[in-house]
Amino acid sequence: MNLRRDVFQAIADPTRRAILMLVASQSMTAGAIASNFDTARPTVSKHLQILTECELLKQEQNGREIYYHIHAKKMKEVADFIEPFRKMWSDRFDKLEAVMKNYKNK
Repeated sequence: MNLRRDVFQAIADPTRRAILMLVASQSMTAGAIASNFDTARPTVSKHLQILTECELLKQEQNGREIYYHIHAKKMKEVADFIEPFRKMWSDRFDKLEAVMKNYKNK
């Protein structure tokens, strides 16, 4: 059975979020990524596979090495989805702050 990976399931895992943070600034090989974690390399490889299947990471072969880098367009889709929620909570906190200032002044 072939499971379709969901972007939000992928970024729910703290290790995968850490991998995304690592490769956000520069492309890295699987070995370089794995060296930043205290887990077995096959475990990191599985995380890379999931991130690649979700298209959050892209693979690029350079000689014998495969480099992983952020797929910016897919990350923007995630950010665009989250933005209305961020705005909603920001508005709510602004209203709460106004109420608290009003309460403090009384």
